Order: sequence, then structure tokens, then C-alpha cells
Amino acid sequence: MMIGKGVDNVNMRMPEDAYDAGDYVFSVYLTAIVRDSKGNIIQVHRQRSHSPTANFIWLFLPLTWYSNTGTSYTITNITGGTCSYAAGLGGNAQDISYPSNNPDAMNPTYFLMIQVGSGSQPNPYSAYSLAAPISNGSGSGQLSYNSASLPTTIVVNGNSAYFYITQSYSNVSGATINITEVGIILQLVIQTYTNTASTNCGPILVWYDVLSSPISVPNNSSVTIYYTFVVNP
Repeated sequence: MMIGKGVDNVNMRMPEDAYDAGDYVFSVYLTAIVRDSKGNIIQVHRQRSHSPTANFIWLFLPLTWYSNTGTSYTITNITGGTCSYAAGLGGNAQDISYPSNNPDAMNPTYFLMIQVGSGSQPNPYSAYSLAAPISNGSGSGQLSYNSASLPTTIVVNGNSAYFYITQSYSNVSGATINITEVGIILQLVIQTYTNTASTNCGPILVWYDVLSSPISVPNNSSVTIYYTFVVNP
């Protein structure tokens, strides 16, 4: 399975938690590759990812569930701000558009970034932000975030289908930076069916992982992170 240039050809031992433990219909994998200033691979990290947050699960519920139960969900964004979501049918019902990496007036919800951090949390379900986010920049303790990438197609290979999202980061801070947590963040806008009103919920955490071992990014090095979503791996 190709999940990024050079990933499959890396001669590194697979961590135990990255192996299949049985039959899975849907699986998610996290891969991180650290390269030095010359592009040489100096560290590879792989693990199975299994941590959708409460925000993801509630947004994933079908709109008929919201309509039949009359339930709404309070979404908490990464700054602690909240907004209410209650999907349904009809002109005044709330809906979200499919996330993309090209926000515009007709597609306001989009994939914002894969954020990295230096902390950890024991309960990913209740997490609404990283414990200790690493900020974007070139100063002490910072990583320079490159643009995130989202595929436009799903790759089908036999009975399997997959896609991956990826983002790279450069370390010019002057010291080694250790990454211990990773999260996927969407910029979420809720709008009515008629598109006459909308609510910007801000950046929300929808997927969160504490790494099984830290990723060390030396000064003048870079790291690329891949999230691969697979059906029938």
C-alpha cells in the first residue's frame, strides 16, 4: 500500500501496535518520517491510530438520528469556544459540507491541519485540543508548518480502498523538538439547508493520538506525518 513517497521502502522494524491483530473493516494508521537537512531518513514511526474524538463521533451520526431524537450536540473548538449542532431535514435544518482543502463560499468546512504537540491526554474521546500544541514558527520550541495535503480521489486496490492526508514540518528553532501527540483539525462552518445562514464553529479537533514513542526532530531537520484511512486492509 502506497501511503506516501518512500514510506513503503523504509527498512525499519514495525512497532508491535502497528500490526494487524485480526480482521478489520476500517483501519487508520499514523506514519511519521524524519529527515535530516540532506533529505536522509533518520527516524520512522508507525502505529495504528484509533482515536476519534467526541466531536468526530457526534458529527458522524446520521441526520435522521438528530431528527428522530430531537437531540443537539455542543461542539467545543480548540480555543474552548462552543456552538450547537443539530442536523436534520428541511429548509431550516443544519448541515455541514464535505471537508476539503479549498475553502470557498459554497464549501466552508475544510481540512485545516494536522497539528503536533509535546503533551499527552489519557482520554482522546473528550479531547477538544492538544495538551501542549507546538506552534507554527521559527522560534524556540516551534516548528514551521507547511501546507496540509488532502487527496482528491480514493485509491482502490482489489477489495481495499484508502486515502491519506499528510503534512510536513521543518525545525529551524535551534534545538531538537520532541513530538508526543498528533491531531487532525477541521475548520467547521454549520449552515442551513437553504444556505441563508451559517455559524462558524472555528477550528475543531476531530482525531487525536498520543504517540507510542516520541518523534525527535533535530534542528535543521524535517518531519512528514501521514494519516492513512483504509477500508478492508
